[in-house]
Parts: sequence; structure tokens; C-alpha cells
Amino acid sequence: MMNLIFVVCAYLLGSISFSVIMSRVFALPDPRTYGSHNPGATNVLRSGNKWAAILTLLGDAAKGWLAVWVAQHFEPQEGNSLLVAAVALAVFIGHLFPVFLRFKGGKGVATAFGVLLALNVWLGLAVSATWILVALGFRLSSLAALLAAVGAPIYAITLDLPSEYVLTLVGISLLLIWRHKSNIKNLLAGKERRIVKKGGNHSE
Repeated sequence: MMNLIFVVCAYLLGSISFSVIMSRVFALPDPRTYGSHNPGATNVLRSGNKWAAILTLLGDAAKGWLAVWVAQHFEPQEGNSLLVAAVALAVFIGHLFPVFLRFKGGKGVATAFGVLLALNVWLGLAVSATWILVALGFRLSSLAALLAAVGAPIYAITLDLPSEYVLTLVGISLLLIWRHKSNIKNLLAGKERRIVKKGGNHSE
């Protein structure tokens, strides 16, 4: 019963949209009404308010980290990997399909990053390095996110993390790739916007 409570609470925590909260705090338009209509940090950045975007990014990452950290430290007995993995997946799904926003959420990159850092610091750093290198090399945040997602379960296997973690990361990666399906179409068509262009335009 307690494990179910952990999972449900993780989902509810994931359902909290910091993009909507920060937009209200900074008196900005609802991020679901402009740009990509995605309630995430990158779309909030389109409003022109960098602080709102930064706080959205930090909040979305923090909720992923917090959910996993709580599961690890308040249920620390041996064989707890399954609960931690379930909580990690639940908080991520909460961000993608938030009950508070009629199940229409963001793409999950920041929340996934928070989850990875909590599961294993080296895993989080490896995935971050992948994102940074691809982003700097190609100036495409969506491509960076996709390749980082593909790399996450591979890094987890390399680090010899529990099989439950690896399976959860496969699920998170597949969901993240699915949420980027429109970006994938644009990438294949050569129409995806880059992170920074002359004139200051931002990517998806």
C-alpha cells in the first residue's frame, strides 16, 4: 500500500507544471497559447522572460529529482530498486500527462534530467554531456534531447545500474522520443529551428 502511495504522489508531483506557474508569477501569457504550445521552459523563453524560463527549467528538473530522492531515502531497504524505478517513471509520466492540465503536458526533458541525476549522478552527467556536445555541434536542442534519450539506458547498462532502472529508462526514452515526433519530422525535412540564429531566434 505504501509503495502505491509513493507512486501516486510521484505522479501528482510530476503533474505540477512550473511553466504555467512561472508564467502566472511573472504575468506572462499561458505557454499553451503561443509558440509550440508546449508547457515547457523553451516555450516560456519565447515570452522573452529568461528568468521565468530558467525557473521553469529548474522546477521541472527538481520535481523529477525530488520524487526519486524521496523514494530512495524513505524506503531505503534492500531490493528497493523496483519502487524507485516505478516512482521515476510515474513522475515523468505526470509531467507528460498532468492531471492538473487535462493530461496535456510538456516533452519531459528537464524532468527526465532530474530523474537521471537522482538515480545516479554519473548517469545524469553522462546524459548532460551528450546533450551539450550535440547541442553545441549541431545547434539543435531537439536532436540533442533525442540522442541523449537514446544514450540514457546505454549509459545505465555501462554503469551496471539495476535492471529495473534500465527498463524504466528505456520507457522514459521511448516516451521522450514519441513526444518529439513533430521535431523528428522537422529534422528529417531540414526544417527544425536551431538553438541560436542570427537575430536571436530559439529552437523548439
